[in-house]
Amino acid sequence: MAKKGKKFIEAKKLVDSTTLYSVEEAVELVKKTNVAKFDATVDVAFRLGVDPRKADQQIRGAMVLPHGTGKVRSVLVFAKGEKAKEAEAAGADFVGDSDMINKIQQGWMEFDVVVATPDMMAEVGKLGRVLGPRGLMPNPKTGTVTMDVTKAINEIKAGKVEYRVDKAGNVHVPIGKVSFEDQKLVENFKAIYDTILKAKPSAAKGTYVKNIAVSSTMGPGIKVASESLEK
Repeated sequence: MAKKGKKFIEAKKLVDSTTLYSVEEAVELVKKTNVAKFDATVDVAFRLGVDPRKADQQIRGAMVLPHGTGKVRSVLVFAKGEKAKEAEAAGADFVGDSDMINKIQQGWMEFDVVVATPDMMAEVGKLGRVLGPRGLMPNPKTGTVTMDVTKAINEIKAGKVEYRVDKAGNVHVPIGKVSFEDQKLVENFKAIYDTILKAKPSAAKGTYVKNIAVSSTMGPGIKVASESLEK
């Protein structure tokens, strides 16, 4: 295991691991326990009562946070003709088709999100082994395979986040930066919590949301009471 630094150890002393904090208290603690010298990202982790191995208990989607993520993400759009022009007009950072596919196959990865029109997916599929493991493969469930490239680009630039349950039944989502006002982090937190609740698979049995924790990039985890997110 990695050795924790003195600042992290001191920060962790501020957190009672046996306490479920209200969302407002948790956000305050996230700021107090932030040990990074940069504007750290605030992340939320949900432990869910689902079995990700079963197809009917998969959870995946995307949403636009009320106050964005605080990060400007570069968007690559795979499109041709008029849709390529539309993507450029909407503010896509990179637009192309086979030229961009070749570029990525040669190692270029200077983008954060990939959008593709449906007619391009047969070609983009060639990049599955490269984009898939990085979570960059366009997917209809997250709105990144679409003919409405303008809407997709606008949402991404406005602070769209993707969520997906991992093999252990956890979902990790960024909700902003440490520099955000407390209320904005609280509202983003409540918005993603509401979205996760609505994404509950009908096949999931027992307790759905088992655990919720929030932390800054290099800070300790802080447990959050789900009741405080429902107010």
